[in-house]
Amino acid sequence: MSRESEADHPGDAVLPGALPEALRAELVAFRRDLHMHPELGNQEFRTTAAIKTRLEQAGLVPRVLDTGTGLFCDIGDRDGARPMLALRADIDALPIPDTKAGCAYRSTVPDRAHACGHDVHTTVVLGAGLVLAELHRQGRLPRPVRLIFQPAEEVLPGGATDAVESGVLDGVGRIVAVHCDPRVEAGRIGLRHGPITSACDRLEVALDGAGGHTARPHLTTDLVMAAARVATEVPALVARRVDARSGLAVTWGRIESGHACNVIPQHAELSGTVRCLDLDTWRQAPDVVHAAIDEIANLYKAKSEINYVRGVPPVVNDPAVADLLREAMTARRGAHSVEDTEQSLGGEDFSWYLEHVPGAMARLGVRRPGDRTVRDLHQGDFDADEHAITVGVELFTAAALLDASR
Repeated sequence: MSRESEADHPGDAVLPGALPEALRAELVAFRRDLHMHPELGNQEFRTTAAIKTRLEQAGLVPRVLDTGTGLFCDIGDRDGARPMLALRADIDALPIPDTKAGCAYRSTVPDRAHACGHDVHTTVVLGAGLVLAELHRQGRLPRPVRLIFQPAEEVLPGGATDAVESGVLDGVGRIVAVHCDPRVEAGRIGLRHGPITSACDRLEVALDGAGGHTARPHLTTDLVMAAARVATEVPALVARRVDARSGLAVTWGRIESGHACNVIPQHAELSGTVRCLDLDTWRQAPDVVHAAIDEIANLYKAKSEINYVRGVPPVVNDPAVADLLREAMTARRGAHSVEDTEQSLGGEDFSWYLEHVPGAMARLGVRRPGDRTVRDLHQGDFDADEHAITVGVELFTAAALLDASR
């Protein structure tokens, strides 16, 4: 039985673009097919082909990105006078096993899973495109809309940079996206003005020096102690050298040195992430982190080699575009379907688009009503309530129609 009711769509009498039941079922099947065949970043050939084929069946003309995976597609006739609204989805999966037991659409690819909901994002944008294409055929789409299916979101610094270089923002004035949120109940979205995700960079540190016997540490560069001090003191130093409200944080995920209990090694390695809530502080972060590491390493006469890999800046929601999404969701499902959300420390390469055009990302609720178990993102047992597909499609179609009226 469908979970829809007339009360779910308070604005449909004046705002077209509700999702037909037949298309709803098709989209669920499409999402499950993607879920069973996950592909990693820049390897999404099957996924790209599936999207392209379905868009072409709808009479559209998608263009594959220069990188060979991902694509974009315009709906409606561009007159060049007014910039388009873009709807963006990411299409790649994660290199982790799917651990869902008894799931008919569990991943068929070993150590690959759509554990971040990108299959849902893709299906939402595809579904919105199909609905908008039908409205265009009926002469009811006032303004062209662009669909962007982006590869490699999980690969730093993110496939968004390649997509921008391929021209996906040419003629675009504003851009919107959703990201699955297992903390939010299906049928609702989370929104906020300003930063909604964190910046995220990767940090790799190598320390070298003269090793020796643990009986004579005074004759060595004590790299184990040096690495331990870098691990414990660099995060504290960094936090004290910027505005505390920026949330700049160094967190280590790996530390490795030595092979024997009585040998002081000649090499040590640490790796981790640098996260930041503030855009200006993120731009200063490499210099601040480099200085702190060198300062500690020098105390132990250790030679440091630092590989600071730029990831993504924070996603900073433009207030006007966030309000467009709020208005669209309210038109479809009422004001109660929108909740305020906090800023996350997770990173998202949607931020690179916002370096060029204003935009906003909403958190798409995917938690089953009544389910008290929160299955976090990037975990092998992650799954989504597929009702979220309907919600996302109708959010985006409403946003496109309301944007055209402005």
